[in-house]
Amino acid sequence: MTERTTTRQRRRLAWAVRVRSKMIVLHTAFSLSLAILLLAVLQGPIQEVLRRSGERECRLALADYVRVGTIAELPVEGVSVIEWRPGDPPNMPNLDELLRGSAPEQVISFTTLQGNSGAALRDASGRIIAATADSPVARAIVGKLYLILMVALIGTYAVIALVIEVFILPRHVYQPIERVRRADAAVQAGIRDAELIPEDRIPDDELGDIMRSRNATVRKLRQQEEELERVASELRRKNHLLETARRNMADQDRLVSLGMMSAGIAHELNTPLAVLKGTVEQLAQNDYPTDERARIELIRRVIGRLERLGESLLDFARVRPPLADIVELAPLIDECWTLVRLDRGTRSINFEASVEPGLTIVGDPDRLAQVFVNLIRNASDAMDGRGTIRVSANRSVRDGRPWVSVLIHDSGPGISPDVLPRLFEPFASTRLDANGTGLGLAVAEGIVKEHGGLILARNATHPDHGAVFEVMLPGSEPSIETADK
Repeated sequence: MTERTTTRQRRRLAWAVRVRSKMIVLHTAFSLSLAILLLAVLQGPIQEVLRRSGERECRLALADYVRVGTIAELPVEGVSVIEWRPGDPPNMPNLDELLRGSAPEQVISFTTLQGNSGAALRDASGRIIAATADSPVARAIVGKLYLILMVALIGTYAVIALVIEVFILPRHVYQPIERVRRADAAVQAGIRDAELIPEDRIPDDELGDIMRSRNATVRKLRQQEEELERVASELRRKNHLLETARRNMADQDRLVSLGMMSAGIAHELNTPLAVLKGTVEQLAQNDYPTDERARIELIRRVIGRLERLGESLLDFARVRPPLADIVELAPLIDECWTLVRLDRGTRSINFEASVEPGLTIVGDPDRLAQVFVNLIRNASDAMDGRGTIRVSANRSVRDGRPWVSVLIHDSGPGISPDVLPRLFEPFASTRLDANGTGLGLAVAEGIVKEHGGLILARNATHPDHGAVFEVMLPGSEPSIETADK
């Protein structure tokens, strides 16, 4: 058992002890207060009952005295009968004054100075006879009564406390509070599956209202977290776009100068290359030994590479407004793959295109084909003719305008981190051989920019790895017929 688990169990036990002890103290204090109040209320009636009972016994004793005629023969238990004289005993009031004016043998009730009940009369001979109830007997009766009452109250409290602690509080108080505590612990621990209290475990009372309010608060917080994450992701994407735009603006002057220089170099190369090409073709028509013919073919291939380099330099330097035709994307991608397949050895390449039929973009189809052919060809070269190329597209709306993102993903080794920041710069390619000139991506970026779009490159992070090129182009507004479908 880990230290964290032990600490959590100790906290849970401490919580249970605190809540249960508080509840016990509360209903114990309530029961004791009720018992004290009950005893205080009953004390007066009990004393009155005892007083009247003692008075009744005293009257019976005096009635027996009148009937029998002597004190010694009185059999009344618990009652003392005396012949009263002034000052004897000292605990009685002045009976002479109390009985003054009363008829002979008329019984008058009184209370002794100790609080006992008593009765007195004046007989025919003028003697005063007094009877008092025995105080120890009265106190014993009162003690028994209070004892019975206390036992009854304690027994009632024990039954009530047992019912409350075993049946009522665990179900209606302790368990709901424990559910809330566990759900809050799940929120702190990040356990999403346990942070909400199940609806079937929520009672229909005030605690249930608190639980439902808490669940609603947690759901709203999670929705706000998702919204914040979405906004943060969008901000990261826009920051990347802004950084790319800033970098492009910083390089624009240099690229303009480089484009002018490239156009001049291509123009200067065209004339000598044309002369050299014509001369080599004339030489190729003559009969030469095998070694000589191999050298002539090598020169022809070198001249072809120089011609392609000149065309790439002209494409890089050429800035012309593209056409604004509505181009259907799926047939364009298929056509580009056909061109790459005829130009490269692609038998071992699996090409997957998942482009929605009817998805259209706005631009020059020939120039855009040049972009996608270049990107698909680079993906094929990066995999050495073996692997998978996936092309997908999706719609989006940014700043109220429709956009289409085309993603070209290969399963090759990916882009070197050293090359990735300057991938679209001229001559940044590491494959300056028969497969490329180092200007293809720079030309593609220029074409995409001419269309008002953006091209991005990154390495994939899922298990297939490889490189991902994303081309963002303006989309066309849906036609009325498409919108009605």
